[in-house]
Amino acid sequence: MATSSFAFFSLYSTTKCSSLRENDPNNNKSSVRVNGTSIHELSNFSIRTSPAYTSVASVIEDLMVEKNRQNIPTEKRMVDPFRQGLIVEGGVGYRQTITVRSYEIGPDKTATLETLFNLLQETALNHVWMSGLLGDGFGATHGMIKNNLIWVVTRMHVQIDEYPIWGEVVEIETWVGSSGKNGMRRDWLIRSHLSGHVFARATSTWVMMNQETRRLSKMPQEVRDEISPWYIEKQAIIEDVPEKIIKLDNKAKYVDSNLKPKRSDMDMNNHVNNVKYVKWMLETIPVSFLEEHQLGSIILEYRRECGSSDIVESICEPDEEQDDDDDSKEWPKRFTHLLQNKGEEKNEEIVRGRTTWNKKLPTCP
Repeated sequence: MATSSFAFFSLYSTTKCSSLRENDPNNNKSSVRVNGTSIHELSNFSIRTSPAYTSVASVIEDLMVEKNRQNIPTEKRMVDPFRQGLIVEGGVGYRQTITVRSYEIGPDKTATLETLFNLLQETALNHVWMSGLLGDGFGATHGMIKNNLIWVVTRMHVQIDEYPIWGEVVEIETWVGSSGKNGMRRDWLIRSHLSGHVFARATSTWVMMNQETRRLSKMPQEVRDEISPWYIEKQAIIEDVPEKIIKLDNKAKYVDSNLKPKRSDMDMNNHVNNVKYVKWMLETIPVSFLEEHQLGSIILEYRRECGSSDIVESICEPDEEQDDDDDSKEWPKRFTHLLQNKGEEKNEEIVRGRTTWNKKLPTCP
């Protein structure tokens, strides 16, 4: 499992600071509220520790400035002119229009896989922002903050039929739905603004975790009451029986060891960003193969978080029946992946993956 940025109400987990009440000899709850949040709830905010915070008033002032800069709505908004987003699907889905920029493309002048993952992340964040239920600026609802809960992603599946090109205007639509008794599903569609042609679709599954104990948690009724009105019963990818991914070992064909996270790989929770996992997976595949083939599908099963001090090993194995260098074989070609944390006594799985590849179409000069 991994904390990430694709859930409806928990895009990054926050670092819990000591309660302001610890410095209050009377240990009384304050009735003062900041943008609808009482002072005794501020212990669940990620407050920066600094000598500048010498009083409750200075903390309040800083939070008000930060919230004003983020412009977090306290009620539902239907249109966001700055992000070119709007609420759709009867008032519960979200659609955003973007243009593929020059720094979001690769050598073939099409959007990179990293770009598509970042768009999924950004539109999920913006959907939460528009809902008016954002409690702390990092994706948790007020009920989740009260119960010290965050969302963690357990599975993600992305299918790509075609990659948008440089300068193309695309629409990303996203929505959430129920997944079992205590889970949630988030789906996306990426399509052409001009023709409506679907470029890519994605689905993900999320469960709740206690921020302090790091144990999975049931969904409290008050949180269910907050998010269930936003559920939509439709799926971007139909998965009657989700594909199971086998665990690889060090005897796999391709192994890249001693991978170390860089500062630029960290998210605001100080864990490796979800996009970096995908990069590490794909870097084990020979460059000669990547130059001639294009990713058509990727499935990720998350097992644990990856921190800044972890040493990571990326393992990759092609399907037995395929020859990576023989283009006469039937398409598509498939690989199984594993990222694991190298420990002194044993290795721990971070994420399992499964990728499907198609032959690249010739491009015009």
